[in-house]
Amino acid sequence: MTTSIKAADTAGRNVPSTSKKRKAGDESTVSGGAKVLIYAVLVFLTVVFLGPIAFILLNSFKDRFAISTNPFALPTGELWAGLTNYVTGVQGEGFGWAIVWSFVITISSVVAVVFFSAMTAYYITRVKTWWTNALYYAFVFSMVIPFQMVMFPTVVIADRLGLANPLGMVVLYLGFGSGLSVFMFSGFIKSIPLEIEEAAHIDGCSPLTTFFRVVLPMLKPTAITVAILNAMWIWNDYLLPYLVIGLSTPYRTIPVVIQQFIGSQGDRDLGAMMAMLVLAITPIIIFYVSAQKHIIEGVAAGAVKG
Repeated sequence: MTTSIKAADTAGRNVPSTSKKRKAGDESTVSGGAKVLIYAVLVFLTVVFLGPIAFILLNSFKDRFAISTNPFALPTGELWAGLTNYVTGVQGEGFGWAIVWSFVITISSVVAVVFFSAMTAYYITRVKTWWTNALYYAFVFSMVIPFQMVMFPTVVIADRLGLANPLGMVVLYLGFGSGLSVFMFSGFIKSIPLEIEEAAHIDGCSPLTTFFRVVLPMLKPTAITVAILNAMWIWNDYLLPYLVIGLSTPYRTIPVVIQQFIGSQGDRDLGAMMAMLVLAITPIIIFYVSAQKHIIEGVAAGAVKG
């Protein structure tokens, strides 16, 4: 009996050492050439993604003519232009109002997309009929349709309905952004137990009260993710404002105004364009970096399949 207890105790003591050997073996399999290859791939991807941003930042401090002749040279010596390009860009026609309208359109569109997409996703997830299922798959199908396929019909309809204004842009962005948003909200709502809503109903809550007071607060992680993704898309969008709003209205956004630095006769002020690109991407980069944790949490929560 004593011998068996000692044997068991010895075996128990050997378990940690065995696990340590396994961990060491696992680490050794990743080390060496595989680890070097992984780091090389990560460095390459970093250069691919951050290279264009560094290129724009460096050229924003160069003389406008030096950008064409020496695009990859450092802004030193005669190439250095200081803040001249930034001053020229800010003083350009309509850039101040473009900042205002970009913020107005982006914030209003994001609020509309989050609010209406959450309500739509809640309804089509909880009400099980053939037409709610068809509506859900219609939203999913809309994500795979290229914008170029509906570009010209959208412009014609927007022109006939008088949507060439900030309110019209909010309506259009609501339509184009609802597909992914409804899909993400639906995935999260499927993970919410029905017992919570039934308890709210027993306490006397109507369906609307249940949604706003019980379900909507639980949608916060996914709502933040949807807001961030749509904000980055709408803020940087050029084609839809250019086609709908155009160049002759006072509601131009930042990407549209930046494009106007290319003159009608082919005269390009690349220095001012690079400087304004830096100013345009700075708010959205700060917004993304400060909220990237919520993006990961929201995507993981919205990926739950009920």
